Amino acid sequence: MWMTPKRSKMEVDESRVFRAEWTQRYLVVEPPEGEGALCLVCRRLVVATRERDVRRHYEAEHDYYERYVAEGERAALVERLRQGDLPVVAPLTPEERAARAGLGLARLLALKGRGWGEGDFVYQCMEVMLRDVLPEHVSVLDGIDLSPEVTRQRVLDINKNLRSQLFDRAKDFKAYSLALDDQAFVAYENYLLVFVRGVGQDLEVQEELLTIINLTRHFSVGALMAAILEALQTAGLSLQRMVGLTTTHTLRMIGENSGLVSYMREKAVSPNCWNVIHYSGFLHLELLSSYDVDVNQIINTISEWIVLIKTRGVRRPEFQALLTESESEHGERVNGRCLNNWLRRGKTLKLIFSLRKEIEAFLVSIGATTVHFTDKQWLCDFGFLVDIMDHLRELSELLRVSKVFAAAAFDHICTFEVKLNLLQRHIEEKNLTHFAAFREVVDELKQHLKEDQKIFDPDRYQVVICRLQKEFERHFKDLRFIKKDLELFANPFNFKPEYAPISVRVELTKLQANTNLWNEYRVKDLGQFYAGLSAESYPIIKGVACKVASLFDSNEICEKAFSYLTRNQHTLSQPLTDEHLHALFRIATTEIEPHWDDLVRGRNESNP
Repeated sequence: MWMTPKRSKMEVDESRVFRAEWTQRYLVVEPPEGEGALCLVCRRLVVATRERDVRRHYEAEHDYYERYVAEGERAALVERLRQGDLPVVAPLTPEERAARAGLGLARLLALKGRGWGEGDFVYQCMEVMLRDVLPEHVSVLDGIDLSPEVTRQRVLDINKNLRSQLFDRAKDFKAYSLALDDQAFVAYENYLLVFVRGVGQDLEVQEELLTIINLTRHFSVGALMAAILEALQTAGLSLQRMVGLTTTHTLRMIGENSGLVSYMREKAVSPNCWNVIHYSGFLHLELLSSYDVDVNQIINTISEWIVLIKTRGVRRPEFQALLTESESEHGERVNGRCLNNWLRRGKTLKLIFSLRKEIEAFLVSIGATTVHFTDKQWLCDFGFLVDIMDHLRELSELLRVSKVFAAAAFDHICTFEVKLNLLQRHIEEKNLTHFAAFREVVDELKQHLKEDQKIFDPDRYQVVICRLQKEFERHFKDLRFIKKDLELFANPFNFKPEYAPISVRVELTKLQANTNLWNEYRVKDLGQFYAGLSAESYPIIKGVACKVASLFDSNEICEKAFSYLTRNQHTLSQPLTDEHLHALFRIATTEIEPHWDDLVRGRNESNP
């Protein structure tokens, strides 16, 4: 979320003007001096009058008044507050406090990926602690029910509350994009995770899980399309506001004639609809790119080593760092697919490469095969894979930074493509400056081979880099089509008007001539600058800003979901309904805080 920019002295931004509908929605009125919004409840002045600031004040301070939901009740409440008749906020009863504590514990269990039955264990721990430390307060636990059935229902209630809040915010999205991830799941069934990134009038960015679709039940692309459209309709999001799609590299997503992206683009075409921008390289960049550069099935061999280490070398001190890294990612036990995904990370491969001598000695001690350590070609391929995946890891970490916008992310991608060209030339010249692991392998082989023996074939690795270059060009080609829009968004004062689209030239010239806006642009980040830009004076530029800001600029939320799943794979592999799975992933990835009072009140209404 962006900070609130200061008011411009030159122009009045309509997004900062008080709106009459805020009175009933947020219990504020326009103050006599006409600046800000005056809260009818606490009589405090909300100085920066943007809807997000007014909403944050209301949700943080006066969420209690959400219980007045009916239109007549709301209007009567506003009238009472105008007259200074402040309704008394009743303190929570012991039963309500117990219900709120139970909801908080249910959410914590969900965040940590614990099973429903562990609530009883938590209850027993608290009971033992209170009995020894505060024996006079043991009775407070009497009203807290942490049974599996109640905990399961509470998680569903929290999901329903978060989902309702998302849908309320989605109504105000000026533009949005979707991220479709069908590669994250490693449990007993496969699912498609659908994330939405929306931008409001004030360029406030919201990234949330929209829905989860069971791919076993929605196997065909047509069924997937129908499920996504249903989710969009339920959230009140029209295709006319959709700007971009980011997906994985799978054929289900990007098949030329039968991929989901083709169907979505065809469905989204209308006279009032922007062309949908598609790019497929953000999600699981290291995981999917590794299949292009693993030229000798290196990962499969290393996977066998790790299984042996976990079963027969767990007590060896030289492997403790590796085992700790593995357990921090996915716990003590791990299924095959999860292990495979973990090994396709540049950081993991680099650690294993540094332990190759210790691993060879371990394999010899248990009588396992060590033929790969005498295979010159395999060792060279291993070193090359480690280096390329380390370069991909650096790019992936840059793309994991959120709120930098697609323009900055595209710059990182273009820089990496230039880097690939450099690596291509260096391999051709047998210059291993930027291949530390590969160079280490070659130096070791030189000590055991004759001088006239050829150690590695540059052509073998040039082909791999060339393949990676083509993949990047294919996955991000749509971003190149809107390169001018991205450059205009990132550098509006340095962009030459003659190179801009005809429709925006007048606005751009006017913008560049405004000294006050230039000063704001220099001291604020892009989000702050465009949030304060007048949509009345610069409607086209503001529209471009909304479109660009709505494009996914990072893989952060997808990585958060993937990390949650790999850490809790065994819990999530248990038979769960799609509804419960959806609830767990929403709680794990959301930035929205549940409305606890609403949840407590809902429980009391259904369980008097």
